[in-house]
Amino acid sequence: MLEGKTVAVVVPAYNEETQIGMVIETMPDFVDRIIIVNDNSKDQTENKVLTYLKTHHNETSTRVEKKKVVPGFYNQAEVMLEEINEREIKYFTPSTIINTEPDNDRIILITNQTNAGVGGSIARGYKWCKDFNIDCTAVMAGDGQMDPSELRKICMPVIKEEVDYVKGNRLIHGSANLYIPKTRFFGNSILSLVTKVASGYWRISDTQTGYTAISLVALNAIKLYKIYKRYGMPNDMLVKLNMAYCTIREVPIKPVYRIGEQSKMKVGKVIPKIAFLLLRLFFKRIWVKYLIKDFHPLFILYNMGMVLFLACIPFAWRIISYFAYEPPGERPILNSLMFVFLFVSSFQSLLFAMWMDIQDNERLYK
Repeated sequence: MLEGKTVAVVVPAYNEETQIGMVIETMPDFVDRIIIVNDNSKDQTENKVLTYLKTHHNETSTRVEKKKVVPGFYNQAEVMLEEINEREIKYFTPSTIINTEPDNDRIILITNQTNAGVGGSIARGYKWCKDFNIDCTAVMAGDGQMDPSELRKICMPVIKEEVDYVKGNRLIHGSANLYIPKTRFFGNSILSLVTKVASGYWRISDTQTGYTAISLVALNAIKLYKIYKRYGMPNDMLVKLNMAYCTIREVPIKPVYRIGEQSKMKVGKVIPKIAFLLLRLFFKRIWVKYLIKDFHPLFILYNMGMVLFLACIPFAWRIISYFAYEPPGERPILNSLMFVFLFVSSFQSLLFAMWMDIQDNERLYK
């Protein structure tokens, strides 16, 4: 425990038989539960974890259990939420808790019956922690590429109830542009830039890191089973948290690479998929947060800017066609004026919308 608050770490693991033991052995003592989600691994990951259930690494003095709401005259809303929470397990990837005494074990082994992806595995671990009312839930990869000595500073802002969500930031480390592989550094920087726009958290800079901590309040504020199941999970998570008005903070962490495990992420394939995901999430955030939940003028400005931009494309095409083919008797003067008017109006609308977006979300970055 940390300052009297329970701490759990969700560890998504797919074919991590060579690294998972190190992750368990180096886990800090203040961690009350290690939730290892075996994502239908094809190697000996599950058997490796099972051996640790019989060691001192599985010992804990902190007991956790599901809290039941006692029905009363004024708490029918809580009873309803508890019923919904119990039923939502059917929306997650089918899985099995391997432990015979999960309430008392420090290491909780959950095995997905089918491959759920890293996002689906983390969501399943989050679900267990929400059910057992864990105060602070962190995420560490099963490949050992996150320094356990940095876990305390990741968790403390959540433990002190200063913020709802904490992300590690590798890009501000002095060695980032030298130590992180160039392709990954470039891809991370591009995705972080696009994620700023999509999520509304304009001050974050390392959106792709999976080293995070989240509060119980935030876990209850979002639909965990709707978290994106693949490598776009960190980006999707940020948008969901922003729409729930959750506060966020980044803390500096060191980049860790080349410790015996090859990354399973194919940057060339992942970036286009995440980019398309972010485009959809951006529109969802604007409509849900700034129209349905609480109207804001930036909703009009964003949408007007996009409509005007689309409207200027035909005029731009006519201008290009004129210079390419020079049809006799035509002059692009009117088309040029229309293009300039629509483009400048679009640019101004989008610029003002972004400025309002930044100002409105500044309160969520602590």
